[in-house]
Amino acid sequence: MLEPFKEPVFITKPLLPEIEELSAMLEAIWASNQLSNNGTMVKQLERELAGYLGSEQLSVFSNGTVALQIACRALRLSGEVITTPFTFAATVHSLMWSNIKPVFCDIEEDTFNINPDCIEALITQDTTAILPVHVFGRPCNVEKIQKIADKYGLKVLYDAAHTFGVKIDGKPVSAFGDVSMFSFHATKVYHTIEGGALTFNTPYLKERADLLRNFGILDTGTVMEPGTNGKLNEVQAAVGILLLKKVEAEIEGRKKATELYRKYLDNIPGITVSSDVEGVTHNYPYFVIKIDRDEYGLSCDEVFSKLKEYNVISRRYFYPLCSNFQCYRDIPSAAASRLPIANKVADSVLSLPLHGRLPADHVEKICDIIKGIRP
Repeated sequence: MLEPFKEPVFITKPLLPEIEELSAMLEAIWASNQLSNNGTMVKQLERELAGYLGSEQLSVFSNGTVALQIACRALRLSGEVITTPFTFAATVHSLMWSNIKPVFCDIEEDTFNINPDCIEALITQDTTAILPVHVFGRPCNVEKIQKIADKYGLKVLYDAAHTFGVKIDGKPVSAFGDVSMFSFHATKVYHTIEGGALTFNTPYLKERADLLRNFGILDTGTVMEPGTNGKLNEVQAAVGILLLKKVEAEIEGRKKATELYRKYLDNIPGITVSSDVEGVTHNYPYFVIKIDRDEYGLSCDEVFSKLKEYNVISRRYFYPLCSNFQCYRDIPSAAASRLPIANKVADSVLSLPLHGRLPADHVEKICDIIKGIRP
């Protein structure tokens, strides 16, 4: 019988810069006496991220949620926005904080992304945009979504929190839609401890977002409109600059762990794993399994609990659905009958531990546990 891990194997482990390199960066910040307000480190980070993400127009923010809220304001969204219920709470909360009504659209069972074939039926005279999410780093069907947006004159704001560095047929995901939001939270493939970024398809949108993140202040004597405080500070920017040098190795490590998971979990009845998509440059942010309770013999909840007994900390992303939150479940589009695939997926998906330094023997043992607990 397999013994539990002596120490918890957490769902992820943050990538960290070398402490000596960070100390040198901190000395430079201390010497500058500037800790915030668009300092040297923030400007450097924006330049380097723009190059890495393939977007000439990029701004960084204090976190991804604030970035989404500012994107809604920069795009002048109002009324209704069509989005997915299978996402982190911040996606939908950002709409509500902007006085926008979320309209939930069902998802595709194989990709977990918003189903573009279901979008048109949800469009009304109040619809101003579509807010899709590239779930678990797999890009949405960007071509279909854009055709719908163009047909009805809608904006497209992508929640690209999971897709740092991802490309579609050689084009960065930031090239699609009007604005894309990237999250730089510590749990992500790349991070600034807390932080986020927006990429824009026009210079005007960047200019407006930069204004909004600084209270709407243009200069010392001019306040253009009500803004907020969405600035990233110099210390976090320094972490981001250093980690940008390490992110390729992190992604490669995640890829190797993902390939091992796929190898060891192959042919287990009731367990389905994802595969790479042709033409997509992946970044491997999560390793997700789909559990068929009837075929495997245990539910998603039961597998989660069993793994915890072995000191393996998995996560039920994204459960419950946003549409089932108390604050949203009375919205007509949140009815379970209108979101059958999303509810099915939320009941069957489990994320296993993954990061770029996860030992191969840990992956193998986790897979052995999953095989061993099956009735």
